Amino acid sequence: MQRQFERFQNRTARVAVLGLGYVGLSLAVAFAETGYEVVGIDLNADKVDAVNRGHSYIDDVSSAALRSVGERLRATREYRVLTECDAVSICLPTPLNKTGDPDISYILSAAQEIGRYLHAGLTIILESTTYPGTTTEVLLPLLEAAGQPQGLTVGQSFFVAFSPERVDPGRTDWTIQTTPKVIAGVTENCLAVAQAYYGQVFQTLVPVSSPETAEMVKLFENTFRFVNIALANELLLMCDKLGLDAWEALNAAATKPFGFIKFTPGPGLGGHCIPVDPHYLSWKLKSVKYNARFIELASEINTSMPSYWAQKVQDALNDTGKAVNGSRVLVLGVAYKPNISDVRESPAIDILQLLLGKGADAVYHDPYIPSLVDQGIVLSSVADLSSEVQKADCVVIVTDHSVYDWTAIAEGAAILIDTRHVLPYAES
Repeated sequence: MQRQFERFQNRTARVAVLGLGYVGLSLAVAFAETGYEVVGIDLNADKVDAVNRGHSYIDDVSSAALRSVGERLRATREYRVLTECDAVSICLPTPLNKTGDPDISYILSAAQEIGRYLHAGLTIILESTTYPGTTTEVLLPLLEAAGQPQGLTVGQSFFVAFSPERVDPGRTDWTIQTTPKVIAGVTENCLAVAQAYYGQVFQTLVPVSSPETAEMVKLFENTFRFVNIALANELLLMCDKLGLDAWEALNAAATKPFGFIKFTPGPGLGGHCIPVDPHYLSWKLKSVKYNARFIELASEINTSMPSYWAQKVQDALNDTGKAVNGSRVLVLGVAYKPNISDVRESPAIDILQLLLGKGADAVYHDPYIPSLVDQGIVLSSVADLSSEVQKADCVVIVTDHSVYDWTAIAEGAAILIDTRHVLPYAES
């Protein structure tokens, strides 16, 4: 163990990051900036080539930052480089499958590959969001089985930990280094070594007693947002039924200086975490015969919001004597949040599908997303925004990118549906 501590603390360790997506590439660059020699592993040849050319393909890592770390960060498709590494951080996707159950196939595949190159001194940290028990019940047994022929034992010969990612794309006030990092080891030694590894990069580590606790922390963080966004969405639905202004009520409630946190309604949920993570927790609880009722109800409300707004478009057109069938509807913004180019789970896609399904001539504009190919939709962003606003029978604000001139859009639109409440005087 002493050798591992020394190599991490003097930053002479060579570390690997498995998966070079939004989380993995950000982490790899942070490691390299710290002084570690970093190798990124990804099966996508285009990503590997881009990293080695110093070209970033994600919003939060500039190409300049990638080039600035120079030879301290290289990428490969080959797992065998792990034989030369002191540590590996696993940053692979954990989506839901078609039945809504957790898909941890990427983690299983990674564990098998790491097992092939497992050696004394290797530290393995899982960062992928997953259900409580994955680290100790799934990852660890595979690694222990791989180490047994060599006489390698966890906590003595190799080290396993879980530390959930907390990357928020587009955010600048809290960075990967400054956001407190929850971490837990399979054993006390595992935690100590993992802290030595991550302590060089993250300003604040938050150790907890077990990987299961750390896994629960991540799921609860996102479930908290998931449920409270659903409550805000239901406020909008209730006020609509009662003829009240939901935003007036919400903003007035937010003046209370204690006991209230402001969450806002919108077109639905998007991104790689909030729409997915609570279902991991709900799925796990079913194995112990517990129904996570808050999660199920919140999911019902949140997933209904695209339909609510598509109906608002139809109603607004009807009020002017037009049918949605054949009407030109312009959707503004298809990214799941402002000022990024990520469309994962974006509610805009659902809204477009619903409008197209009703026969609308639905198009979109998004300065960050020139083309959209998702769930059967194949569209390109319209070129002349001003002209398209004037041409449209209805304009729908879905993603509130800061580059939009909302006043000009409001003045030019025949009908404006504002799902984000960027314009208090717009129809919403």
